[in-house]
Amino acid sequence: MALPDPIATDGPNLESSKSAIHWASILGGAAAAASISAILLPLGSALGFASTSAYNPGESLVTFTAGMAIWLVVMQWASSGVGGYIAGRLRVKWADTHSDEVFFRDTAHGFLAWAVATLFTFAFAACVAMGAVNAGVQAGATVASGAAAGAAGNADDLGYYADSLYRTTTPTTAATAADVSAETTRILANGAKTGVIPPADRAYLAAQVAARTGLSQSEAEARVNNTLAQIDSAKAKATQAAEEARKAMIAFHTALCISLLVGAFIASVAAALGGRLRDNY
Repeated sequence: MALPDPIATDGPNLESSKSAIHWASILGGAAAAASISAILLPLGSALGFASTSAYNPGESLVTFTAGMAIWLVVMQWASSGVGGYIAGRLRVKWADTHSDEVFFRDTAHGFLAWAVATLFTFAFAACVAMGAVNAGVQAGATVASGAAAGAAGNADDLGYYADSLYRTTTPTTAATAADVSAETTRILANGAKTGVIPPADRAYLAAQVAARTGLSQSEAEARVNNTLAQIDSAKAKATQAAEEARKAMIAFHTALCISLLVGAFIASVAAALGGRLRDNY
């Protein structure tokens, strides 16, 4: 006896008039996830997982710690788990639906709850989590603009170093001192732009300093060399601050990406668990 053809006996493939997405449960889960994230993120900063050391000159202006990276993952784990579970547990019960399809819908609801929560909270999370980094970058930029503005040819800031070369206890003509200071500023600006001050310019500056301050030629050369060393040191500190800020931004974005991926996975799993319990009870 021949077996019946399954295709012939399946009947019509009827489509439900209702959507498989239950937005009420999704929005409820998203609201829970967003609220928990809003609580945990500042708590992590308060506990010191993200810190700056602007008042400690021996440390970097910007510090993105491993603790902050771990806290971002924990925050996503907790908030997404709760949000996904709520989205799965509160959805309607789908009757006459295959278990595999129910599992897919539950995981999709958890993922959508995570996505909605992320869309609403990402800007807030980024602002809070990057607050310390931005503060450090701004502090470093302020220090760099005042101490190493020669890299950008800022004559006003280089004028400070030019004036320091001609400091003396002997009164001098203001106009003459201003002319020499302006010329010196241009020499320092050119050196900052090219990266080196030619020996002829160094000798000229030393001669001008000796003529206007009463210092000996060797003392004038020492003053010039000391001033140029200060400028080079300021430029090096500014470069180091910018590099540390760049590394901190890379570490932050990497940790944020990993935490978001973890959150998406946990929300989907938690929604599947919540949906199974919903069907059982």
